[in-house]
Amino acid sequence: MKKVFIFLGPPGSGKGTQTSRLADKLSIPHIDTGSLLRKNIQDETTLGKIAKGYIDKGQLVPLEVVSSVIKDRLMKDDCNNGYILDGFPRSIEQAHELEKIMSEIGKFSLKNDALAVYFDIDNEILVQRLINRRSCPKCGTIYNLISNPPKIMDYCDICDSKLQTRKDDNEETARLRFETYEKETAPLYGFFKEIGILKELKADKPISEIWENLKNIIFE
Repeated sequence: MKKVFIFLGPPGSGKGTQTSRLADKLSIPHIDTGSLLRKNIQDETTLGKIAKGYIDKGQLVPLEVVSSVIKDRLMKDDCNNGYILDGFPRSIEQAHELEKIMSEIGKFSLKNDALAVYFDIDNEILVQRLINRRSCPKCGTIYNLISNPPKIMDYCDICDSKLQTRKDDNEETARLRFETYEKETAPLYGFFKEIGILKELKADKPISEIWENLKNIIFE
């Protein structure tokens, strides 16, 4: 079985839900790049201060800073048995950077130890998913009013907090996000396919069915 997992797919394709399940099942860390950057900023680490400087100016955090944050995290002991990457790599340039990081750390190889899973789903389905998505600001649980609604409308099943709608979960922003994804991230599909580590997963199914299909891919 592979040790490093990379989930690919457009925004709203269900990667986050399945990532959490897989991390729990395999007892390996789920490394979310966005959360990792925010944690560094919150803890006022050296890298966090550098990242904050760019974010405060409305600029993208440079690849070298993101790479340093990722490398520092992958060197932790809890990554010795594997990990799941979420939000990195987002481009072929970042994929090459990941390859370099893994080589420098020496734990795993992208070509030999990694599996990239592509969540395949139609954009029109994604638009409906995104505009009906709700999240809990306290525990982070994600719901969908159509496919995975809370038991009590607008309130989290787990901690009873009032659910929120992300500001960018609207149709106009969703379509712009898909355009960005197609331009920057979709080429990763070809990159991972070429090096022989890509598997495809139909993501327009119920969550439980996607999970079963994902396990079949992981443990085949």
